[in-house]
Amino acid sequence: MIQFLARRLIVALLVAATVMTLAFMLTRLSGDLAISIAGPSATQEDIEIVRKAYGLDRPVTTQFLDWVARAVTGDLGDSFFFKKRVGALIAERMPVTLTLGLTGLVIALLVSLPLGILAAVRENTGLDRFVQAIALLGQAMPSFWLGLLLMITFGLQLGWLPISGTGSWQHYVMPGIVLAFSAVPALTRLTRAGMIQSLGSDYIRTARAKGLSRASILLKHALRNAAIPVVAIAAVQLGFMLGGSIVIEQVFALHGVGFLAWESIGKNDFPVVQAVVLVLAVIYVGLTTLADLMNAVLDPRLRGS
Repeated sequence: MIQFLARRLIVALLVAATVMTLAFMLTRLSGDLAISIAGPSATQEDIEIVRKAYGLDRPVTTQFLDWVARAVTGDLGDSFFFKKRVGALIAERMPVTLTLGLTGLVIALLVSLPLGILAAVRENTGLDRFVQAIALLGQAMPSFWLGLLLMITFGLQLGWLPISGTGSWQHYVMPGIVLAFSAVPALTRLTRAGMIQSLGSDYIRTARAKGLSRASILLKHALRNAAIPVVAIAAVQLGFMLGGSIVIEQVFALHGVGFLAWESIGKNDFPVVQAVVLVLAVIYVGLTTLADLMNAVLDPRLRGS
């Protein structure tokens, strides 16, 4: 188990290092940052002053190593536009993004688990095909389009839910549904496959021979084993939701980390953009590593892989 954990941690560190490199280089490939910061009306003298003030006159390698050294200690630099520490900005916005991601994950589990169970119980029937069609629709539907559709229907026409802001729990319902809709297909298919495999096992036939009720067989025996990979993959889905919240936060005007990234891109605030990419990537890597560890604990056969 220790060797398995060490391998996963090494992979996580390598992925984090790759993300740091890409986040830094992509901001440089977008053009001369000094010109972007100074503005289109700046003179050459102004540009040189900006370049020197922000250390952009140093070699790129030196800038990168300096940023990595500071990021490792938790210093993500200063925002050019917001005039605040980048770490403080992200800490202020992160609760909104985490609340949105967790809301989406809970809704996805509440929808996908019953659908997967129904599809498995009614395998190869019209209900099974209907559930798979819903999963296919969730995978194909653009999230921004679904968000706009919900806003028009439940926000403007019916007036049941607020369409923007973060004042109450109602503000997270529609964004959470949009995020959940993209995660439902994978979770539903995994639940269905796990339930079909469990229902065909010997211990289920033994439970039926003992005269246990259908509900007890499905929920206490089959679902318990089928839900093991679902619980593990839920951590991965949460990482996807946090990374994909940038579009949803923009559509619903939720001032989370995704909205912060959107603002920073428009303002050429590259220290914030770099930091947001890094933080979301580290969270995702951490969640996927946690999912691997959960799978290894639940299924010892994976520890040797």
